[in-house]
Amino acid sequence: MADIKVYSTEFCPYCVSLKEFLKEKNIAFQAIDVTQDIKAQEEMIEKSGQMGVPVTDIDGQIIIGFDREKISQILGI
Repeated sequence: MADIKVYSTEFCPYCVSLKEFLKEKNIAFQAIDVTQDIKAQEEMIEKSGQMGVPVTDIDGQIIIGFDREKISQILGI
């Protein structure tokens, strides 16, 4: 099983869509609200070079934005 972290904010529509997509596919993930956790925000920026959300980390592979196709390819779904 992949280790998946989704860096997001509560009111970002793309973040909501990404998390809903993963839930629909029964894929476990750790949701990290970067507005609540400054250390996580710094970690996200360091990993991705991005300040925008969502950022998804799948076993060290970084996906910026809600890229359904790339996420599906990495997860084999």
